[in-house]
Amino acid sequence: MNITEKTIITFFIVIIVCFSIGLILVPVAKYSPLKTVAVITILHVIVSFLFGLITKDYSWTDRLWSTAPIGFAWIYAYAGAFSPLVTLAAILVTLWGGRLTFNFARRGGYTGGEDYRWPILEKKINNPFLWQLFNFGFIATYQQFLFICFTIPLYTLSQNTYSITLGSIIVTLFVLAFLVLETIADQQQYEFQQAKYNLLERQEALSADYKRGFRTTGLFAYSRHPNYLGELGFWWSLYVLSALSRGSFFHWTLMGPLLLTLLFIGSTTFTEWITKNKYEEYKKYQKKVWPIFPKLW
Repeated sequence: MNITEKTIITFFIVIIVCFSIGLILVPVAKYSPLKTVAVITILHVIVSFLFGLITKDYSWTDRLWSTAPIGFAWIYAYAGAFSPLVTLAAILVTLWGGRLTFNFARRGGYTGGEDYRWPILEKKINNPFLWQLFNFGFIATYQQFLFICFTIPLYTLSQNTYSITLGSIIVTLFVLAFLVLETIADQQQYEFQQAKYNLLERQEALSADYKRGFRTTGLFAYSRHPNYLGELGFWWSLYVLSALSRGSFFHWTLMGPLLLTLLFIGSTTFTEWITKNKYEEYKKYQKKVWPIFPKLW
């Protein structure tokens, strides 16, 4: 089934309805905001799975990656009576989500562009029943469970009226720095990909990279996935923000950035398996540049 703008709009209307139903069934004023977020997530998982089953497009969770966490952030801000620190965190998540939504949209994510990795993985699994189990268990359920996990530092911030301190200001600057890092990385990759497919004017300085088929300059000279570095840095910094407010760096909410890191490791491994089979020189690039963290020596 071809995905049209009408299908995308219908999906988000259903998602908004589910979000509203979750707020009505488990109101924040009566229950823990974590319970409200959990119910909303369950509804979103069901909708995402069904849309994938019907349309044979499995990027519905991808389309929620930058949008649902913003809603969760403001649920926590409301639960915390919009105290300074949780409100600041919600604003930071909104900036993150706005940036990611823009980048996803210009790459065609909201106009029918399915993640290229899902069809490849579906062929590798090569079993319709097992694929749908994977669709429900990993693509829809596990990834949206991660939405709860990596936004959960805001839940801890909502439980007390924390003030903004010098420490929280310093950590906020790190959050913003990582946001800028992934913005630059995404822009560099977008310009390269658009020029590679002759949708933008090519830069002479990147002629060798156009021939290789992948970018090795700019931030990509130091990290093969600088956007992943920015993303992980953003959420780890938010965890530190909540840890500073609690006065302890060890807390059960540490599972959020940890599980996100594990997902990115798995995603990097699979993506690079595809890339090195597509581009002959990618193995040489892998030996010279680290996958996520920069090689500084």
